[in-house]
Amino acid sequence: MTEPRWLSPDERRVWLRLAALMELLPAALDAQLQRDADLTTTAYLTLAMLSEQEDHRLRMSELGARSNSSPSRMSHVVARLEKDGYVRRVRSDQDGRGQVAVLTDDGLAKVRETAPGHVERVRELVFDPLGPEKLDELDEVASALLGVLDPGSRFAATALERSHCAGS
Repeated sequence: MTEPRWLSPDERRVWLRLAALMELLPAALDAQLQRDADLTTTAYLTLAMLSEQEDHRLRMSELGARSNSSPSRMSHVVARLEKDGYVRRVRSDQDGRGQVAVLTDDGLAKVRETAPGHVERVRELVFDPLGPEKLDELDEVASALLGVLDPGSRFAATALERSHCAGS
């Protein structure tokens, strides 16, 4: 049996900061969305990804990838958004089997109303403390970690490179 590779004191310090960040940042973003729009982060990302499509529709599998959600989670999120009147599901025109989520007019209004406050909170929590000089460094770190965690680029990193993030 090989000896464990323990973290150095510097690695441990950085790891504990990253672990805290992974807990605190999503909670802070989710709290803002819940308070201001009665949406979860995943629900907001779902609406935003749909709003960025010219026809405001995406296959459920693609929508899940763009909003970092498993098929099961995406199904639950879209069901709630359907109940709220923000999204509807239709059969795929391409193969008749797959489902497509379609943003309703109310959903588009919701994302347009929600986006400015959410973007401001993202700026306050992420970009303002770093400043523009650290943007490339953060992108490098995030890309390196995503390269290990999501080697097939299934989730939003690749999808977001094809779109813009705040909702139209």
